[in-house]
Amino acid sequence: MKYQTRKKAMLLLADGTIFHGKAVGDKEGTAFGEVCFNTGMTGYQEIFTDPSYFGQLMVTTNAHIGNYGTKSEEVESDSVKISGLICKNFSYDYSRVDADKSLQEFLDESNLFAISDVDTRALVSYIRDNGAMNAVISTDVSNVQELKKQLAEVPSMEGLELASKVSTKEPYFYGDENAKYKISALDIGIKKNILRNLAKRDAYIKVYPYNSSFEDLKSFNPDGYFISNGPGDPEPLKEAINTAQNIIKQDKPLFGICLGHQVIALANGVSTYKMHNGHRGINHPIINLETGKGEITSQNHGFAVNREEAEGNTELEITHVHLNDKTVAGLKMKNKDVFSVQYHPEASPGPNDADYLFDHFFELIKK
Repeated sequence: MKYQTRKKAMLLLADGTIFHGKAVGDKEGTAFGEVCFNTGMTGYQEIFTDPSYFGQLMVTTNAHIGNYGTKSEEVESDSVKISGLICKNFSYDYSRVDADKSLQEFLDESNLFAISDVDTRALVSYIRDNGAMNAVISTDVSNVQELKKQLAEVPSMEGLELASKVSTKEPYFYGDENAKYKISALDIGIKKNILRNLAKRDAYIKVYPYNSSFEDLKSFNPDGYFISNGPGDPEPLKEAINTAQNIIKQDKPLFGICLGHQVIALANGVSTYKMHNGHRGINHPIINLETGKGEITSQNHGFAVNREEAEGNTELEITHVHLNDKTVAGLKMKNKDVFSVQYHPEASPGPNDADYLFDHFFELIKK
């Protein structure tokens, strides 16, 4: 086995609880963030590069991480977005034929600090009971008091605006400029596979920074508008909410995913709230209230839409509900071609149950 002399490491939670482990590779380091967990058996590379995870320490619940290596095409953004990785067994070797490199090489290139040999079953159980909270992972195991002081200064995810940290700085185009349809997309943390799904339906997309105005998006003369997923609390995104309100006033289709879903709710006067520990995994069950069909979905969010307010809003209709906790998983406006979901139809981690949502968007455009 590699790295027999790996350094001792620990995870220190904001409430003072400590979990012990070892540093991955020969690294020393310290990383701060909100600790959260993903229950997916696969897809670690996509998770680590998903902008929605910006600022979070990721706990992977699968016992083995890294065993199929990494591949350059299987990324959701231009870099690793998590703050750090916490796992049980880290695989330095990999067996997939078409992998480019090992997970360790991939993380080293991104300068990401990771720890392994942590009792992740006990850790996830603790987070489920006590909720998501800020934490630090470090090899500085003899300096707990100083780490506690530094951890106390890390801002809470509640009220934290992070879209500006991951959004494009300048507008850019994606797809074939001769495509049949044009889409203006507001990037508050967009994933590459969303753009792929739009483009393969004969769309040319112009992607705009998080603080772009409606006039900016309208200048592309699009057939429809899209608001992306992303990290952090949706409520501080005043510019995006205002842009969504102005889009809604138009007679053009609007589709929102995850953070975009929350922004559309806020644009309709429905509030959001921070969840106890969020939904993060690739097998979350959803019921489509319009068709009565169930869907197995990929999810990644720590905030949710207030269901009572959504039910009381005369302009909105709840279209999808999470079957585990009855939270709002989808909305549509009754008199506008506006809809959104609190999950990731582009992820398709095996099931393609939610793929129809992109088709529905283009059906609204054709109409």
